[in-house]
Amino acid sequence: MTDIGMLGIPGADTWRRIEPVLKGWSGDKKYYIEDNAGTKLLLRLSEASTLERKTAEFAVIRKFNRLNFPMSQALRMGTCADGQVYMLLTWVEGIPLEDCLTGLPDQEQYRLGAEAGGFLREIHGIRSDKDLSGWEAAMQAKILRRIKEYEDCPYRLENDSVAIGYVQENIGLIHNVEKVYHHGDFHAGNLLYTPAGGIGVIDFNRWDIADYAEEFYKVQFFDRKLSIPFAKGKLEGYFAGPPPESFWQRQVLYVAYSSLFSIKWAIPFGEAEVQGMIAIARQAFQDYDDFHRLIPRWYAE
Repeated sequence: MTDIGMLGIPGADTWRRIEPVLKGWSGDKKYYIEDNAGTKLLLRLSEASTLERKTAEFAVIRKFNRLNFPMSQALRMGTCADGQVYMLLTWVEGIPLEDCLTGLPDQEQYRLGAEAGGFLREIHGIRSDKDLSGWEAAMQAKILRRIKEYEDCPYRLENDSVAIGYVQENIGLIHNVEKVYHHGDFHAGNLLYTPAGGIGVIDFNRWDIADYAEEFYKVQFFDRKLSIPFAKGKLEGYFAGPPPESFWQRQVLYVAYSSLFSIKWAIPFGEAEVQGMIAIARQAFQDYDDFHRLIPRWYAE
């Protein structure tokens, strides 16, 4: 384990407990911290080359912290003696939601989904002052480039031409869309079930600013697999009812594209992860009837 005391982080001399946090996909090294006063913290350490990105991340978390729901609070950040970037946040109490959700009654799973969806709507409500002219054209080009990367990779899904064709024919739907701050990875794997019986939000390191509809493709990937009541609640909590058709039109586009590209994306993580993404893609093909239907079966039925 990193010798935290040698990193020159202000206040580290008051930390009485330091434990690595191994859960998650982030490249950051994470540690659970308790200080002499019993305050619980989360320390994230990143490579020196990430300073600019981490500075932006810290600023975005500060923006999110204006919202009134349980989440990691950004306390301070800086550079360690060895050049690593440190970020110190509050520790959010709770159980990983994915570890306990399916043991709860369906009605409670739905309620938690609706609460999570409401929180996501609040995040998306934060206005951006960035100039995003040209975003749509850049996003269309990125999607088509990534579809080509999938086609060139050693793994191909049976009947993938239906998804490829759908993306190519409907890429123009990404036009004049509402661009908002994203959490970036908002699914049950990055949510907590708090001691108060609600939702806590963690792990903002994949934030960006993009089409609000794109944030939801992981409902299909992860939440739907874990709990359909939670997935439905998340959508209906966000929209205060059933999602509009304009949402579904772009959602199916993002699901089709991401289902294929995620297979290529998983290759560096090993065969098990590739097969996991292939299974997720096959489920999406089934749910959307090979992308001949707009609303997935799990929601419509």
